[in-house]
Amino acid sequence: MKYCGETVKELTLSCIPFEKKYYGEYREIYNDCFYEMRKSLGIRPYEFLREFRQIEERGGDIFLLLKDGTLAGAVTCRGNEIDDLIVRKNEQNKGYGRQILLWGICRIREKSHDPITLHVAAWNEKAVRLYERAGFRTVKTETVEIKRTLR
Repeated sequence: MKYCGETVKELTLSCIPFEKKYYGEYREIYNDCFYEMRKSLGIRPYEFLREFRQIEERGGDIFLLLKDGTLAGAVTCRGNEIDDLIVRKNEQNKGYGRQILLWGICRIREKSHDPITLHVAAWNEKAVRLYERAGFRTVKTETVEIKRTLR
């Protein structure tokens, strides 16, 4: 998807750079957010994020939303791409996903005016709606084949 929306003018929250001390919470939320999709699509392992080293190199691109000192959500802003937008299950449907997304758009716009992109699985209809309402449009659809290993 590509961002075709207006300039974001009003943010109601702010994110902080990733800190290793939040890794345990981040891993829990990340796996919780992607588990059902990975399972439904047959992508193993279902709980993908297992070790800090898996995100260590991109830690500088991850930004966290804290609510009362607890991790409520996060977004990865890598170049002009928004990736891994996650919100803790009990904090969903409160507008945090939209606000984190808008924060990510602003973060990217501080550095570049090139098109902002993201990838989303059609399976995740709730995320697709969020992105469309925020101003993203589908520019390309891809079918991803999953290589399955025998166990």
